[in-house]
Amino acid sequence: MADLLAPYVPVADAIATVFKPHAEVVIHDLGSGTIRHIANRMSPRKAGDDSLAELDDLGSLEDPVIGPYPKTNADGRSLKSITAVLRDNRRKPVGLLCINVDVSMFEAMQAISKDFLRFAETAPRPAALFRNDWREEINDIVGRFLGEHGTTLAGMSIVEREALVTLLEDRGLFDVRHAATYIARLLGLSRATLYKTLKAVREAT
Repeated sequence: MADLLAPYVPVADAIATVFKPHAEVVIHDLGSGTIRHIANRMSPRKAGDDSLAELDDLGSLEDPVIGPYPKTNADGRSLKSITAVLRDNRRKPVGLLCINVDVSMFEAMQAISKDFLRFAETAPRPAALFRNDWREEINDIVGRFLGEHGTTLAGMSIVEREALVTLLEDRGLFDVRHAATYIARLLGLSRATLYKTLKAVREAT
């Protein structure tokens, strides 16, 4: 009898190799209910072991791809898993190719990033240091504007640019020596274009 799963073994090895050491790829033989092949093994399982318990968790095999879905490795690491249903030429399911990606490192990085950025919630910016720093104020205004409008410096429309210049004008920042040069450089504009925009803003008010 032909080994219908043999062609998928190098596919499993290739996937596991390119994502090594973060992914395990397992081929399940539905005919025998055992593991046909396992690449970059991250669990105590091995080829020939029973796989019925894992197959029971998948439910229906009607879909060609199942997942992604969460799993937990034997050592407690979190996995993101996805399964491809392998079929014969009569479309009967004969095997499963399961990819288990270790996401515990990314969970740790997410937690570290959250903790690292927590200063924004707990420690206000010291006013004494920034009271006279008009560059910092300009950066804050520009950053908030871009975030609220969902745009970028390069992607701003003329209307958005005028709205931003209006905010800066209302804060009196164009009256600060050298601020116009800094704003032009920050927005990627020539001084002539910036002053043209500022003139239009002032005439409109």
